[in-house]
Amino acid sequence: MATATIADTPYAPTHPEIRDAVRALCLKFDGAYWRTLDRERGYPTAFVKALTEAGWLSILIPEEYGGAGLGISAASAVLEEIHRAGCNAAACHAQMYIMGTVLRHGSKEQKQRYLPKIASGEMRLQAFGVTEPSSGTDTLSLRTTAVKKNNSTYIVNGQKVWTSRAEHSDLMLLLARTTPKEQQGQAKRTEGLSVFLVDMRETLNKGLTIRPIRTMMNHNSTEVFFDNMEVPAENLIGVEGQGFRYILSGMNAERVLIASECIGDGRWFIEKAVNYAKERKLFGRPIGQNQGVQYPIARAYTQIEAADLMVRKAATLFEAGINAGADANMAKMLASEAAWAAAEMCVQTHGGFGFAEEYDIERKFREARLYTVAPISTNMVLNFVAEHVLGLPRSY
Repeated sequence: MATATIADTPYAPTHPEIRDAVRALCLKFDGAYWRTLDRERGYPTAFVKALTEAGWLSILIPEEYGGAGLGISAASAVLEEIHRAGCNAAACHAQMYIMGTVLRHGSKEQKQRYLPKIASGEMRLQAFGVTEPSSGTDTLSLRTTAVKKNNSTYIVNGQKVWTSRAEHSDLMLLLARTTPKEQQGQAKRTEGLSVFLVDMRETLNKGLTIRPIRTMMNHNSTEVFFDNMEVPAENLIGVEGQGFRYILSGMNAERVLIASECIGDGRWFIEKAVNYAKERKLFGRPIGQNQGVQYPIARAYTQIEAADLMVRKAATLFEAGINAGADANMAKMLASEAAWAAAEMCVQTHGGFGFAEEYDIERKFREARLYTVAPISTNMVLNFVAEHVLGLPRSY
């Protein structure tokens, strides 16, 4: 019933020098910049360009391919500080963890062809085509097919949904069924899915259609449709039929990185609330002098600090090569819920001003809500812990 241990393993470093540099970069992109994008549903091109040129998006790519070759704790520091500064890394964070599938399972030729260009910013790998309207989190039931036409081409048909950043990415990592489900059998239910790198510059309007989905936050979400889209066989990652395993291998990194963004959001909300509670005066005294205002702020701070320890533990296990599945999932759940609680507290502290656009709180409030649902919902995390940690019967 115990999760992985970090006995005799020191916590991963916190990288203060990285945090200082990222925060300095974020100062160039103030609230007005993000409010304009939010109103226009725009993509933060200048912000992503600045992060790319500074090398922050290639921090996990090995040096031999043009990256910094650092660990997940360094990437976590980058994303946490972006969110703590009031910015939003959702426009580009996927580039950090999606490329891991190519790095771990791609051929030598694929890594040499794509990773240096991703590291330099010449190519963007931001889109992750997995979720479908009918299957949702039940990935093994996806219906998008990739049928081998000959030895050189796969023909893809189907649909994906919630494929964020597809309009602003050059490449998509696509999970599709290469073996019909009815031919697999229960014993091999995790097989039959394959991963492809799709060059969307070549396939857009040539079998690939992208449609934006308008949501409560500016997340650049889309649905994508494949109609006899051709993908070169050389773009298959690893072995045909093993794609589900390849995708799973990158999810722990995704959980840790998203959790780090939540910690950054939570700290932003807390700093906002503390400053306002000190400055705002009613009935001749600062509102922060009232315990009814103090206690929610203190509780939010306590929750964020506790969640941060879980995130650091998961990052430490990941960097040590220890299975971090349970810890990464718990870190994401705890950090997202702590950030959401801090968001609610921040709005209450500000009262009516919390809803005013110029304070940025309502924007960050909407953004923080996302991560209690995506990329994995709280219920699915609890399912995982119940079955794989506590040994309870599988519930689905």
